[in-house]
Amino acid sequence: MQHYSWTNNRQPVISAGPAGPLEEQGFIQDMVDVLAAPQHAKSDAAPRTLVLISLAHWVSHFHLLVLPMLFPFLKAQLGVGYVELGFALTVFAVVSGLTQAPMGYLADHIGARKVLLIGLAVGGFALIMLGVHLSYSWLIASAVLLGLANSVYHPADYAILSAHMDAARMGRAFSIHTFAGFLGGAVAPAIVAALVAVSGGLGALIVAGAVGPLVALVLIAGGVPDASAADRKVDGVHPPKQNIITPALIMLTVFFTLLSLSSAGIGNFGVVALMAGYGASFSSANIALTAFLGFSAVGVLAGGFLADRTRRHGQVAAACFAINAVIVFAIAALDLPSLLLTAAMALAGFLGGVIAPSRDMLVRDAAPPGAAGRAFGIVSTGFNLGGIVSPLLFGWIMDQGAPHWVFGASVVFMVLTVLLALVTERSPHGGSEAAEARVLQP
Repeated sequence: MQHYSWTNNRQPVISAGPAGPLEEQGFIQDMVDVLAAPQHAKSDAAPRTLVLISLAHWVSHFHLLVLPMLFPFLKAQLGVGYVELGFALTVFAVVSGLTQAPMGYLADHIGARKVLLIGLAVGGFALIMLGVHLSYSWLIASAVLLGLANSVYHPADYAILSAHMDAARMGRAFSIHTFAGFLGGAVAPAIVAALVAVSGGLGALIVAGAVGPLVALVLIAGGVPDASAADRKVDGVHPPKQNIITPALIMLTVFFTLLSLSSAGIGNFGVVALMAGYGASFSSANIALTAFLGFSAVGVLAGGFLADRTRRHGQVAAACFAINAVIVFAIAALDLPSLLLTAAMALAGFLGGVIAPSRDMLVRDAAPPGAAGRAFGIVSTGFNLGGIVSPLLFGWIMDQGAPHWVFGASVVFMVLTVLLALVTERSPHGGSEAAEARVLQP
């Protein structure tokens, strides 16, 4: 029996045959391959499923930023301060964190499709009702509903993808799904700004909210499949029930928390830290952060290709974050010229994005049969824990007048992430080296 890092639940998928012409055309063709016609897909509808689920993930990240983008409007209309507005985001993070695991349970038991469609509708309803009844109490209620809606996406999306995508291209499928989420966040500021210019703040809330139910209808019309009981059968029978709270998933939850903490400081406080501690101008600091975020999305796509070429996902994460720690340490310790700073931030973002598909493959491999929704729901709480802690931690660092430690603390979390990956990495036994060679052959 072969053992792999983090989990023993699945054996590697090995393709012993020679690579076809599509593989020889490189990374771009492989990406197209996933969307177009995977040779061994579980379903003929796999490409359509990937597009629909990725569209839902786009909505989730878009809705995440609607309220923050409207803070100036909300502050003026509600007569509250940024502390009160920030409290709404804290409520969102707490609700989302507490409901991730329960939503994973629902996705596995009543069907991931139902849970996903309800989440899209509830998230849209939250913004629409705030636009119709604008008040601070409705802002908090909207944050609660948005947190509840946000908690469905990872458990439901990954359960459906795990059930219906070709296993040999699962890493690339996960990478496209993650990239769609990154894209939703990237375009949210421009879309919200355009909506405010055209229809005002209230109109922007209503139109942005309407995107949720509209995309739910698109998923229904497109025939998005379910991760149903039939999908969880092995050789025609249901797998025996297993304890979902396994050591592997506990470690992965810690892993996700550290990943969140290692990037949240740079993403949320990078601009002010660069301006306060490095003498960077507002424009150069924003260009550096844009490079970090933009190349993160590119790295996600590259990471999907890598995740399908190896089973050593823990080692991929450790290697990328070890290099990242060195780069971010250089940013923290050195006064880099503007051009070199931007290049360093871009490379750090790229490497951070590369590990995302491997991260998701670790969870998929660690999930007991029929429990992908619960597994992703549990480990995704790590992101929410990081989202709750990081604003307080990095805000405190800035209040102490130590902007260099925004990057320094990120380095500490990166090193802890590397150590966690290495400690839990198991060396394959027996003939797995030969299997690994067959997976890696061109």
